[in-house]
Amino acid sequence: MTADISLQDPRTRLVEATIRLLAKSGPSEVKARSVSSEAQMSTMGVYTYFGGVPELLQAVADEGFNRQAIVFGGLPPTDDPMADLCAMALACHEFARHNPHLYDLMFGLSIHGRYSPSRGATEPLLSGQSASFRTAYGFLLRGCARLVDARCVRKGEPDLIALQFWSALHGFIMLDLAGHFAHVAVPSSGVLLPMCVNVVVGMGAKRDKAESSAAGAQALWAGAQNNKNGKSRKK
Repeated sequence: MTADISLQDPRTRLVEATIRLLAKSGPSEVKARSVSSEAQMSTMGVYTYFGGVPELLQAVADEGFNRQAIVFGGLPPTDDPMADLCAMALACHEFARHNPHLYDLMFGLSIHGRYSPSRGATEPLLSGQSASFRTAYGFLLRGCARLVDARCVRKGEPDLIALQFWSALHGFIMLDLAGHFAHVAVPSSGVLLPMCVNVVVGMGAKRDKAESSAAGAQALWAGAQNNKNGKSRKK
């Protein structure tokens, strides 16, 4: 818990407290009393600033998408759209591995009164999705648009291509979080990247080019991680 917690905005304190509780104890501990205690606030704070636990959870989910967008934004674009898309898949997987309960909450999988993309807590809705979700998903959408523009895949609607890629990626992540790839030494390289290759090949990409791009994605993601760790050590 940070020393200057009392200086935070009350809504931020409650959201951050909920994220800490999720990480420490899982969704079963996310209750008004436990969240308020973690935030060093009165239990009424949850109702005063959010209206209730469901609305707080929606705000927490939005914060999860905000953090995911920051991760995606930390990937420098290259001249290889397929490598960039595969690197984004690796980044999404790593985010979920480090924040499994938060990731579940973001997609409405684990908590009663959970977040739904058709009910934004604090942002105006557009097409049934919160602004935070749209910002994070926008990285994937733009990445798929680059695939089409560069003629890496057959001509198609970028939004439909993004939905297909996202469906495969999300399915992999959920299976991995549930422990179904425990027998695979490195699920990201043994399952995720080959899956990404197969998805884009199914969309018309050349297999040798897709495999080369997947290998490049690993180097791109490793470089982004090293850069992040270097900045952290300087602070």
